[in-house]
Amino acid sequence: MLAETICSAVSAAGLGIAAITAYRKRFVSAARIAAYSLVPLGLVMTGAVDWIADTAFSPVAWAGFGVLGLAWVLFLSTRAVERRRGGRKETTGGAGPGAVAPAASSPSRAVTAKPQAGATAGEDFSDIEAILKKHGI
Repeated sequence: MLAETICSAVSAAGLGIAAITAYRKRFVSAARIAAYSLVPLGLVMTGAVDWIADTAFSPVAWAGFGVLGLAWVLFLSTRAVERRRGGRKETTGGAGPGAVAPAASSPSRAVTAKPQAGATAGEDFSDIEAILKKHGI
């Protein structure tokens, strides 16, 4: 009962301030103040204030918040462990479906780039030298 009275008084005071602000020709600010001042009244009318008051003094509700917090911490810790492992799945020994042979763990480097037969180091830079000379560098 006390919470409803306080919320109604806050709303009335806010609407009064909004009226004064509108009288001063600051209509956008007055509308914003009126919107903020109607929130406590709306909470009282929907019953949210009663629910909050009942929840604040209920040990069962606080235990429920504790369980939700524990679930949240467990969820975040498992995600952190999953990220640290890089998404790898554990195998329980033996060759599972995700097992990789030791030799195949690194890629082979058999293919190497070979220079063209007629190209030398001087010919590679001749195009660049021509461009630089053209620009006076």
